Amino acid sequence: DYGKAKIYTVGSWLEVWMENYAKVKLRPSTFKTSQGFLKNHIKPQIGSIPLADLTSLDLQRFYKHLLDGGRVDRIEAKKKPKGLAPKTVRNIHQMIGSAYNLAMEQKLVSKNPTQGCALPKVEHKEMRTLTADQLSTFFQEARDSGVYELYYLDLATGLRRGELLGLKWTDVDLDRGVLKIQRAISRQNGKVVEVPLKTKNAYRTLPLSADAISVLKMQKCKVGNSEWVFPSPAGGPMSPDSVLHMLQRVLKRAGLPRIRFHDLRHTFATMALQNGVDVKTVSSMLGHYSAGFTLDTYAHVTTDAQLKAAQTMGNILSRAV
Repeated sequence: DYGKAKIYTVGSWLEVWMENYAKVKLRPSTFKTSQGFLKNHIKPQIGSIPLADLTSLDLQRFYKHLLDGGRVDRIEAKKKPKGLAPKTVRNIHQMIGSAYNLAMEQKLVSKNPTQGCALPKVEHKEMRTLTADQLSTFFQEARDSGVYELYYLDLATGLRRGELLGLKWTDVDLDRGVLKIQRAISRQNGKVVEVPLKTKNAYRTLPLSADAISVLKMQKCKVGNSEWVFPSPAGGPMSPDSVLHMLQRVLKRAGLPRIRFHDLRHTFATMALQNGVDVKTVSSMLGHYSAGFTLDTYAHVTTDAQLKAAQTMGNILSRAV
């Protein structure tokens, strides 16, 4: 009986999906983003279409509109391009698809209109990494600025910014030389809060090098009896924005190019891969959900490794010929 579908519009069904499904399944930050998609894009554009009447052509037109000029006019978006990023459009597509899967389970519709849509290709942002020479300049400046420990640990482990700030001394075992990643710090609605990790693979235990252990010992002396490894002056965890501003200051003083905090993680991964650490190991250290994701993200690094492998094989075979 598909009669009930007539009661729902795309907009009203997505609200039901948000409240009963997304709220339970999604991380708070992702949920907030999805709410924005619904309010700013989905409802104004396709919200009034009856649930069972939405076609993949409607969606295709909607996505094209978003890519061409979908950005909501806001002061902070003034300088940004008018269209939404391909990745954002894909996220909106995924959200609608998920809501329609629920509608199919509830026998409200017989098919999912998101199937058969052509999606925009996601262009990978050029990741910027620091070279070995730049790193020594960077560390020198970080030492002078008194923030060496935080950045050293990040480059030694490849932690996400929120994971690094979420470290408590109870997660650190200096005798065994391991670090447990159990929570992250995020800014939500203006407050610095503890949040769960990104995926189940992000809950991980990392080994520490001898140098990383001694850096942590120095940090322990610095912070005294704070429960946080990197506390803010007020005693709670540091805010994600302040670490980024600090990073920009250090880079500027060192005369290095501006990079994002996340690029320190890329630097860790790139250096590990370039120095012969296998992808599976790097993937588990980064807490990625699959080695395939790591391979895709660092394809440009592994291409160089393939070239080396080809040359190595060439050398072995030419000796045999």
